[in-house]
Amino acid sequence: MPAGIDFLIVTVFLENHDVVGLDKQNTIEVDYKNKIGNEPTGKEHPELLKMPASPGQGHDQTIVNGIGRIGYMSGGKKARWTDEELAPTFLSKAKQFIEENKDHPFFLYYALNEPHVPRMPATMFKNKSLLGYRGDVILELDWVVGEVMKQLQCLGLSGNTMIIFTSDNGPVLDDGYQDEAVTKLNGHTPAGPFRGGKYSIFEGGTRMPFIVSWPEAINPAVSDALVCQVDFLASFAHLLNEDSSSFNSDSKDVMNVLLGKDDKGRNYLIEQADALAVIKDNWKYIEPNNSPAYAELTATELGNATVPQLYDLSKDVGEKNNVASEYPGIVKALQDILMQEKNK
Repeated sequence: MPAGIDFLIVTVFLENHDVVGLDKQNTIEVDYKNKIGNEPTGKEHPELLKMPASPGQGHDQTIVNGIGRIGYMSGGKKARWTDEELAPTFLSKAKQFIEENKDHPFFLYYALNEPHVPRMPATMFKNKSLLGYRGDVILELDWVVGEVMKQLQCLGLSGNTMIIFTSDNGPVLDDGYQDEAVTKLNGHTPAGPFRGGKYSIFEGGTRMPFIVSWPEAINPAVSDALVCQVDFLASFAHLLNEDSSSFNSDSKDVMNVLLGKDDKGRNYLIEQADALAVIKDNWKYIEPNNSPAYAELTATELGNATVPQLYDLSKDVGEKNNVASEYPGIVKALQDILMQEKNK
């Protein structure tokens, strides 16, 4: 799965459970604790790296394609990818799938590797943004999405295809590599008005970009409805007249939200990072805990605190003003929801 690419030292393409291009006489071995083989590591040979690993984050073990990875690997030399070919390869496979299935309903899950680390754009995008590799891969992301949209239009499928564009966590700049994401930020605020980022219980970590397009069924609009990606299961089951009873305790049918027919969504949402939080009616409660409040390695506010936190997201989307002491009744109601969920 491309979205977790930096955690996997096995830098090869898998297709139908087989490693593409593998020489079976040169089998792959992987170890996440002990060094195997004799290939150079980023820690031992930083001079071989295309971009330095950030100290203390562990992205400095076996070097593949000039990039230090998490873990140690040997073998599979002929099958290893180069990071610059990831985006064109995944795009090619996505377009091939669409072409092969254009004459009947299909589902495509296209997990983009951009802008996840290690950020290594295709050659055609290197230095194009003038904002370092992070800027380059954001341009690359825009390009691959555009290519899919163009294909759907050319095939006459764009009007009756539901497209959902979203992410899996909030933004982070330095997440393992010194790739100029920080030094060339150029005033950009990746989390917008929200506090925190990836790894944080604050909205900057848990509130995702979320765009739904279905021209023949949805009119353009902006919605404040409360939804969660877990809700895809029940919502699509409803759309397709399938049974959702096996997962509807967590997943809620929000198809009317996606279609623009409901502006409320689910009643409440449980969030988890290090802390637990619950959102209901624009109120967000964060449960007290003793974990660190700040992640030094990624320069991120985590949202952890030893006291209850309550924020009115309708007025304070940046979660700057903790009003728990002013609204004990709301704190108690949200605490009860968390306790109810824990006891299920």
